[in-house]
Amino acid sequence: MAEVQGSKPSTGLRSSLNERGQRLTPQRQRVLALFEQIGEGRHLSAEDVHGLLAHGEERVSLATVYRSLRLLSSLGLLQELELPEGGRRFELASDAHPHHHHLVCVQCGRTEEFESAAVLAAGEQAATTLGFLLLECVLNVRSLCPQCRGARAG
Repeated sequence: MAEVQGSKPSTGLRSSLNERGQRLTPQRQRVLALFEQIGEGRHLSAEDVHGLLAHGEERVSLATVYRSLRLLSSLGLLQELELPEGGRRFELASDAHPHHHHLVCVQCGRTEEFESAAVLAAGEQAATTLGFLLLECVLNVRSLCPQCRGARAG
């Protein structure tokens, strides 16, 4: 796997961190650069991120990866997907697909995205009916991917 280099930090990111009393460390920069490099739609666990960053000159501890993921999620740069089995996966936040949903294999953790106008409409209707303001509509569907389903049947 190719080494992930840090990218030039945006002024906005640096400002957001400074407002929170945080700074843009090389480790945080490398975590964000990894997600920018792999692009939208890829869902990584903290362990995945740690493994991908382990090959660089500057080692990043697993604890630092966890803290960086939490911070970058709270800043809205990453989206956190909480899996029913207790795990968490992270992806690059996207303005282009704010209301996307996930099929999650409960056996291997494979995660695929999909969009559905019907799911969004149902969320909007439920929110309006109950007097809520809809902020986000995300559905996580627990399932078995084709490979795990095949292994279970065989």
